[in-house]
Amino acid sequence: MTAAERSCGSRRHRSPGALATSIATATAVALLVVAPAQAQASPHWAWWQAEDPAYAAAVQPELRQLMRDLAVTGAAVLVRSPELGDWTTTMGTRTWHGTEPVTLADHVRIGSITKTWTGTVVLQLVDEGRLSLDDPVSTYRPDVPNGDHITIAQLLDMSSGLANYTTDLTLNEQLDSNPGRVWDPEELLAIGLAMPPAFPPGGGFLYSNTNYVLLGLIIEQLTGVPVEQAVQDRVLDPLRLDETSFPALTDASIPEPHPQMYTFGTNVETIDSLVLPPEVQAAARAGTLEPMDVTDTNPSWAWTAGAGISTARDLADHVEELVDGCLLSPQLQQQRLDSVQPVDPDDPASAGYGLALARFGPLYGHTGELPGTNSFMGHDPVRDITVVTWTSTAPAPDGTDPAVELAKAVVDELYAD
Repeated sequence: MTAAERSCGSRRHRSPGALATSIATATAVALLVVAPAQAQASPHWAWWQAEDPAYAAAVQPELRQLMRDLAVTGAAVLVRSPELGDWTTTMGTRTWHGTEPVTLADHVRIGSITKTWTGTVVLQLVDEGRLSLDDPVSTYRPDVPNGDHITIAQLLDMSSGLANYTTDLTLNEQLDSNPGRVWDPEELLAIGLAMPPAFPPGGGFLYSNTNYVLLGLIIEQLTGVPVEQAVQDRVLDPLRLDETSFPALTDASIPEPHPQMYTFGTNVETIDSLVLPPEVQAAARAGTLEPMDVTDTNPSWAWTAGAGISTARDLADHVEELVDGCLLSPQLQQQRLDSVQPVDPDDPASAGYGLALARFGPLYGHTGELPGTNSFMGHDPVRDITVVTWTSTAPAPDGTDPAVELAKAVVDELYAD
């Protein structure tokens, strides 16, 4: 099945009633994630649902408190549920101590959610017979250590053992001193490959951005086009994600409208721990410590591991189609869902990861974070519940992912009964 033959977007044309009657009843325990904002709710289908659903009133005080505790400037929350009711809210402002509120139309950098695009293109190439999940990486990149024993699947599910280039001190010093620098993907890969592997291939789990830069280079090698174009043609266009983009390496801009994006610690300060000193945390919560504006930092250093841009509604559309599987053959889509395994083998309830897909309780999706922004998207295919959150501040001064914390609060309320 080629990209041109895929048909996506049909969910968006189903009526709320049809959706409600199509879902199966199930119980589930959730552990999820999201970020804070200033309450301004508006139903997804205003003509269908005149009032906010009950869970919205219950969770809003907690969301507002999280915004204060985590020192978040702006945030958005979106929920779709034919069973419980749709709901959206935005909190906070586009600038620190500003007056212009954030909106659902705002564009934000989505960090590692980009990995779902990269993984989907790789899996499409599998569907097309142009590579196999069992192929050794050395087939495409002979320079990769242990490359004869690392498979494409192990790159996708983070079990390759390759070190994470984004922990390199020199790279982080450059991000702080020269945020506009354009990074070449080969530079990024070289940093990761020069670091000692964490374990033998298949010997554990390490969330490594090196895996996904390597996959991006393999995509370009097999398709003969820039990976940005491959993603546009194979993922964004078929899903009709008109407010979503994968910027060119030289492009550090964000489409309007957008909030400014803030962080409280430098890249070097937060290499080993995202937790800032207690006095910094207190000043950030009190609103007396001005955060650093990192909106214009060039995201080329994250490339196919995290340079994407989107909106809350596009993320919701994306995660629903990602989990329903319109971009892949039914067999490979099922394999993708089945690939998700607990990150902690000793804790079956821990978050799971598989072929460029994560699971948080009953929801499949992904999270994303760059300095200045955090996002969460998840979809429960059983109850047809979708949750999206983003924040324009990340990480929080206490080291937590603020959008994830918002999502946890929402999910806990959605699955309370």
